[in-house]
Amino acid sequence: MRAASQNAEARGSGRDRVLYLLKRDGPQATARVAQQLGVTAMAVRQHLAVLLAEGLVEFSDEPRKLGRPARIWRLTAKADARFPDRHAGLAVDMLQVAQRVFGEDGLERLTDGWTRKQVAAYRAQMPRQDLPLDQRVAALVRIRCEEGFMAECRPAADGTIELVENHCAIARAAHFCSQLCGGELRLFREVLGDDVRVERVEHFLAGDRRCTYRILAIPGAGQ
Repeated sequence: MRAASQNAEARGSGRDRVLYLLKRDGPQATARVAQQLGVTAMAVRQHLAVLLAEGLVEFSDEPRKLGRPARIWRLTAKADARFPDRHAGLAVDMLQVAQRVFGEDGLERLTDGWTRKQVAAYRAQMPRQDLPLDQRVAALVRIRCEEGFMAECRPAADGTIELVENHCAIARAAHFCSQLCGGELRLFREVLGDDVRVERVEHFLAGDRRCTYRILAIPGAGQ
């Protein structure tokens, strides 16, 4: 169900495509990047050399049982500035003002109101809740992609669905106000339906590279 990933692959220069791929799929060897982009390993090495000089990527050499160590490339924190952040500075400033003027209770009410607004907006774009779960999740992924979260979904071996967000488009605001993350979990649960359970198994704010959600249907629910 990876076809439900970002509406279009990253466009632009070859270096931008390398950055996008490392952001979406995480640390990778040069050969793997070249394979996915459909270019030569030499072309990827040239792009990576420029990105390394700009401080946007870094690497580590991982030993292998046979042969030379594999050079694994990953993004640096500096690279985050190359991806959408949804007017992060303004959002953080507004949250700080709300906390100062209205206190923690007021901040909680503000984030709750924001979540309710999102639920209403998402529901207007979601399919009927009696449709198969994979269709509902795919619709949610499309909405999240449009908002810059680089979302994708795929079936897991245990029969559940994984929804992965490779970029946090509200990272700065979420670092200041963790209630936003709780609101997103609530948002997913409400728009996917009462017959669905949603669990966050990877969390950007907890130090993970991305946010990952485990989604499963609840047998007998809604009947």
